[in-house]
Amino acid sequence: MTTDKENFFENKVLGHPAGLFVLFFTEMWERFSYYGMRAILVIFLTGAILGDNPGWAWSTEAALSLLGTYAMFVYLTPILGGWLADNKIGYRMAVVIGALLMTLGHASMAVETPTFLYIGITFLILGNGMFKPNMTAIISKMYEGHDEKKDGAYNIFYMGVNAGAFIGIMLCGWVGEKVGWSYGFGLAGIFMFLGMLQFVFAQRLFGSVGDVPKKKTGEVAKEVVMDGDEEVTIKRNPFTVLDFTLIGIFLVSALIFIFNDPLSKIEDIQTLNFEILGLTDSLFFALLAAISFVILLVIRLSRYVRIERDRMIAFTIFCIFTIFFWAAFEQAAGSLPIYTRDFTSRVLEGNAALGFQIVDLVVTVVPLLIITYVLISLFRKTFNRIGLSNIILGTSFVIVWAIVIFKIYTEFQSEETEVPVTWFAILNSLFIIMFAPLFTKWWDSRYNPPASVKYFLGLFLLGIGFAFLAFGARNVPAGAETAALSMAWLVLAYLFHTLGELCLSPMGLSYLSKLIPARMIAFMFGVYYLAIAIGNKLAHYVGGDIENITQEYSLSTFFLIFTIIPIGLGFVALLLHPLLKRLMHGIR
Repeated sequence: MTTDKENFFENKVLGHPAGLFVLFFTEMWERFSYYGMRAILVIFLTGAILGDNPGWAWSTEAALSLLGTYAMFVYLTPILGGWLADNKIGYRMAVVIGALLMTLGHASMAVETPTFLYIGITFLILGNGMFKPNMTAIISKMYEGHDEKKDGAYNIFYMGVNAGAFIGIMLCGWVGEKVGWSYGFGLAGIFMFLGMLQFVFAQRLFGSVGDVPKKKTGEVAKEVVMDGDEEVTIKRNPFTVLDFTLIGIFLVSALIFIFNDPLSKIEDIQTLNFEILGLTDSLFFALLAAISFVILLVIRLSRYVRIERDRMIAFTIFCIFTIFFWAAFEQAAGSLPIYTRDFTSRVLEGNAALGFQIVDLVVTVVPLLIITYVLISLFRKTFNRIGLSNIILGTSFVIVWAIVIFKIYTEFQSEETEVPVTWFAILNSLFIIMFAPLFTKWWDSRYNPPASVKYFLGLFLLGIGFAFLAFGARNVPAGAETAALSMAWLVLAYLFHTLGELCLSPMGLSYLSKLIPARMIAFMFGVYYLAIAIGNKLAHYVGGDIENITQEYSLSTFFLIFTIIPIGLGFVALLLHPLLKRLMHGIR
């Protein structure tokens, strides 16, 4: 049975097409696997080689170098995956291939050998590139002609993103730390596989949406924009020999840096072991890549008419702020787990232990009950049409509930509780679920602030979060390897980091759609994702120095770096308000 796009809206679940909730759960399991694996990766790699649950005793610098390269590719490969789906294989096939590759990646990591670790991470990078951009593309196609429903659809979809991150960190983290690392990595793979199967067997709901694309025919219409009071016909801006030369220099330099950095730190493989102008090989090529890309941007932007050029310059400025935001925010995946493990008092006894167990019970069970309600609603509407998909999805929830009940039972049996390192990472998803509706109301009201103020708030709140950590660690002496600081500093840090994220993170794609002309969306989308990728790599490149900075200066000094720079850049964003307003030419 085939279904056209209009038929989607005849069979609704909670006011939206049933197909949206198939995508909701598919994305949820993908985010479960991604965040679940990421939550335990650094703790596993840097864990003591001896003990009940031994790690590999890597240096923090080596572990974060690998994580940074992985995170960077995670944000770059969707550009290729999106192009491949758009032009060759279709969105749905790309999602299936991506999910299969990620399943193989998690399975490889569960083997726990260096070779399979690298194979696994490679599969995860490739799979993510195929999966990530094409889920949202399916939603966009599904809702064509129903623009008034798109905002609500994406809100529901991103609830699935946060639900998956929340449950994945909670369960993979607990299983990895308390049972065994292989089980944590394996659990991520199991749910990615089940998510793929439930999507495959729900294909009849989507009809032709996301099929292999048809060849494009016809001429592209000329685009006309206003430059002041005059109408200007847009000229095409083809890539020149100079453009391609700069792209080549950028790609070669960037790849040398991306691969040489972890290889030199993990395996001591000095691919290009020399110094230029006092810079190590990795830093030299990183700088060369940055310079070549900036020159490329300047050359290309200078060829556009004034209004287009100005708006793209404004968006480029936003991308620069984005780099530094993520360079600080992504400490949550790298240096913060190290801080949580080595410098935080996590052992609770008596009433304190009972209090935490009750809080843990509530924050685990309540979101899961809500998601189970959505699952049951989907079953009622679709079981006759996609029964096998529903059975697979139901089975995955039975497994989740079984692990949750076992986890709760195990924790309540003990009078002493050690809070898992990974538990704190769930706070980001929890706070997003709590505060996102308030921020949405704010942005929709007449008090919606301009872009410069949103970027200021995002960077300022992020810096305040690190200020709590710096203040909490003020009495930890230089060279200390352990401490017993209060967990309250971490909770406050995650709270303010999340508030900052809600101010700044959604703005990037929003301003991309407003400021960039349609024919340039793909190129500037690549620039935006490149900014996030650089931010992720920079985060773990700097975060890898937490031990060196703590030894030479202090733990507080390390967090002061991430306090001062974001707050300073936040005030720069405010000072740039008149310039940005002029460059945006009326876009709010």
